[in-house]
Amino acid sequence: MTAPLPSGLDPIDPVALGHVAGLGQVAVLAEVESTMDRARELAADPSTATPALVVADRQTAGRGRRGAGWWQPPGSLVASLVLDHQPAHAGLNPWWALACGIALAESIAELAAGVRTSLKWPNDVEVAGRKLAGILVETAPAGRVVIGLGVNSAGTAAAAPAPLQDRLVTIPDLTGRPLSRQALLAAFIPRLTTLVQAIAAEPAELGRRYRPLCCLAGTHVRVFTGAQEHTGLCRGIAADGGLVVETAAGPTIVHAGSLAAPGSEWTAGG
Repeated sequence: MTAPLPSGLDPIDPVALGHVAGLGQVAVLAEVESTMDRARELAADPSTATPALVVADRQTAGRGRRGAGWWQPPGSLVASLVLDHQPAHAGLNPWWALACGIALAESIAELAAGVRTSLKWPNDVEVAGRKLAGILVETAPAGRVVIGLGVNSAGTAAAAPAPLQDRLVTIPDLTGRPLSRQALLAAFIPRLTTLVQAIAAEPAELGRRYRPLCCLAGTHVRVFTGAQEHTGLCRGIAADGGLVVETAAGPTIVHAGSLAAPGSEWTAGG
């Protein structure tokens, strides 16, 4: 039996959101297995006007990076956005994930008074070491990119599976009230598209905006890239978004990796 959604779930007005956020297409779904899968279908269709957005009231089979499971409180924001690659920055990671993180962290801080967000490379928004939001970026046909967002804008971490309760936080946990999905999307999408244009014009803008939000700079990190492990002091991010790690062998720039050891990812059955 499917659990009911919270009665206070805030509605999405696709017309108003499309106008404010400059969207070419908006799909608002009551339920979907994965907004990423639906967004990939839109991305594969040449007639889809971008930016295109898929928002779901309920997602039944969400996914994280590297096969991780995905859980977030019912009624919180889950969405995927289809964008065209910028010619000057066609590479996928880590550039896109970092730009999305900046725009999302800044938007949350703007709308949720008193919430101090930080970014955990490459794709998490945190508050005091607990995950508030996650980002998933994937390539798509026709030179497009699909960006998945999961923001704990409603509910409480106490409702999470036991292994996750001390790793997550929600907006109501922090402020006592949920954050409107519509308001967050209306703030995030224009901020992201403006930031992408700014970075395309001046690549140094990525580091300038990211570094004040980086929670790893100056801390000891272990970064896993396939069978390799890079251990050392984090020196922040490089100009292209790679993570700079001061290892015993000298500085190393990691462009794609994970801070979670292989096999440690949470799954829905775990």
